[in-house]
Amino acid sequence: MNWTPEAIPDQSGRLVVVTGANSGIGYATARELAHRGAHVVLACRSHERGRDAVERLRTEVPGARTELRMLDLADLESIRGFAEGWDHDRLDLLVNNAGVAMVPFSRTVDGFESQFGINHLGTFALTGLLMPHLLAAADPRVVTVSSEGQRFARFDMANLNAERRYRAAFAYVQSKRANLYFAVELQRRADAAGLRLRSMAVAPGLTRSNVLTGGANGARGRAYGILTTLLLRIAFRPTPDGAKTSLYASTVPDLPGGSYVAPDGPFQLRGEPALRDRERAIQDSATAHRLWVLSEQLTGVHYALPTEPPTRK
Repeated sequence: MNWTPEAIPDQSGRLVVVTGANSGIGYATARELAHRGAHVVLACRSHERGRDAVERLRTEVPGARTELRMLDLADLESIRGFAEGWDHDRLDLLVNNAGVAMVPFSRTVDGFESQFGINHLGTFALTGLLMPHLLAAADPRVVTVSSEGQRFARFDMANLNAERRYRAAFAYVQSKRANLYFAVELQRRADAAGLRLRSMAVAPGLTRSNVLTGGANGARGRAYGILTTLLLRIAFRPTPDGAKTSLYASTVPDLPGGSYVAPDGPFQLRGEPALRDRERAIQDSATAHRLWVLSEQLTGVHYALPTEPPTRK
């Protein structure tokens, strides 16, 4: 049977953060969770776009419990500020949705290549800094949005930060492979510590969103914008369909930690949410471990995970 958001159980009482929630898949995810009763924090880089998104969500979902908080994954100081300013007693669900795609070469505030820095290192740092709040929840869950493109990545540990050369498409799929490595390695570490935390990764499939047209891509010129918009309309599916895998991973009650949810169609481009367990990255624990250690060194963020499983009576 095809899974639809109508199958989402009541989310009342659940406290959620969705990054990059002002548009696209992030907004669709936030809206559906709010519609089911969750208290949703929209974590956005632009105050103006974030404010507009909150107003739109409250119009579409009367009575929605939602708030806006500023977060820029390209700036470690902003990430730390977001985590330090968290004033709720816990965090039940973190949806790591924000990212950039195939942008011209640039570096983040902290000197990282932008796609690696935002898509992976920013996500890694945010999750780690919010870990104490996640572990305060009864059933915490982290959902990280990867991409079907990660299947085609040639993961080069020696060129993650454009140390040698930069190719936009290569850097993008590599950063998305890093998202999958991160999500699975987080689950391994949570399991080793005996924690209830569940970490999942998802791929949305070909989806209409502004990730290819907004942000840094907006400077590519009018011709790029027209061609990309036309391609999105013809070949890509509506944004709510792309949000299905995020919503599935966020809400299906018995979904096991470490799951990778992607469309069930050819090349994971279209279709309904399904579990994928044959991805090379899922089995490659050695590379995932090396990436984790490097990410800690680059960001200075070390996860507050117990080193030994707690004693159970």
